[in-house]
Amino acid sequence: MPFRKIFLVAAGALSLACAPLDTSNAAPVAPASATPAPGVQKLPPARVKATLDDYRQWLNTLGKRDAVAGLATAVVIGDKVVFEGTVGYADAATKEPVTPKTVFRLASLSKAFATAITGLLVDDGKLGWDTRLIDVLPYFKLKDAHASDQATVGDILGQRLGLPRNTYDNLLEGDVPYQELVRKLDEVDMTCGIGQCYGYQNVAFGMIGDVLFARTGDFFYHLVDKRLFYPLGMTTASYGLAALETSKSWARPHHASRRGWIPFTPNETYYRVAPAAGVNASLRDMEKWLVAQMGGRPDVLSPSLLKVLHAPGVATPSELHATPWRRGRLTAAHYALGWRVYDYGGETLIYHAGAVAGYRTMIGFFPKYQVGVVTLWNSTGPTPSGLMPMVLDGLLGLPHVDWAGLEHAPPPSRPVRKAAPKHKKAVRHRKPSHH
Repeated sequence: MPFRKIFLVAAGALSLACAPLDTSNAAPVAPASATPAPGVQKLPPARVKATLDDYRQWLNTLGKRDAVAGLATAVVIGDKVVFEGTVGYADAATKEPVTPKTVFRLASLSKAFATAITGLLVDDGKLGWDTRLIDVLPYFKLKDAHASDQATVGDILGQRLGLPRNTYDNLLEGDVPYQELVRKLDEVDMTCGIGQCYGYQNVAFGMIGDVLFARTGDFFYHLVDKRLFYPLGMTTASYGLAALETSKSWARPHHASRRGWIPFTPNETYYRVAPAAGVNASLRDMEKWLVAQMGGRPDVLSPSLLKVLHAPGVATPSELHATPWRRGRLTAAHYALGWRVYDYGGETLIYHAGAVAGYRTMIGFFPKYQVGVVTLWNSTGPTPSGLMPMVLDGLLGLPHVDWAGLEHAPPPSRPVRKAAPKHKKAVRHRKPSHH
């Protein structure tokens, strides 16, 4: 497959500087702090350079094998983008290439924007992490009356509401309105008491939008736009399907067929729970988001707020066995507030992944070294998800493992799926945003 790559790697690897990014259309951005946060350590420059060189080769192989429709990825250290790469197509039918400004659906990476805006409003005194849901949402009720009285903002954002995993995602995908589903939570048997166990949610997580509207009188997406997207210069970031489709360049979702990657019409489903899975953004936007999450934009996200957002909360033991790289590298896993916290090879990794029909996303960083990776792609398949842990292994100096399967002989052919219909009617895919 023809593929396009853009790499911005420090010419002087010892300084880890990179060519300046195009910010001609960006909102005013305050200078990032040049002083490393206390306790931040510098990775060996030679190790960083070797890892980025390897990453270039892995992406070359990914493109040659046609293992992804399109992909955009970056590595950020401190406030510098030290590596930026793209592979493949935003639309395989028209051969429009992916660029760093191509907009993707973020799926569950959206949750960190919801927790960040909530944290800013907590700092403003509009609400607290311990604000009870029954004091804000007249409709809120769980099957256990005592649990209804106890449940807080922190419980829904920390995935510890006591509900079974992915409650009502199946009905959301069946086009049952969100407003109806949150009013049916009292029909669900709880798996544990409030705060006592992990149960990943999208529908219940979406209630934070109702909470913030009740406390501010402003729509959730307006708040995120004003307090996060604009000040961070995330000029292509948005909420909703219409915003995605009106972006100057946007990645169509794809599935595999005998004719190669086939684009299909994205669906509306998880946009209906915007705080959980509603954000669209480009790689350039997500580079800025990584800088901010690693402490480089204290004017937007303060160190004290980041400490709260990234603090490990409820244990997530299922994460320790979810994939080969998790089994091989993780020794502890927790959910924080819109983020996962892993013990990865002896280091703390702040991480999240996302999945909706035809899109996959991953983001992660080591606070100790202020180094992070973000990857966005617009097709299904397991290969790209193994790339990030390979980069993380290289940065930490861990033994190399081919988590993506790129160093083995490729399979004879991609699994065959039914070709998309010739008309433009939406093709339904039932893959929940469960990461």
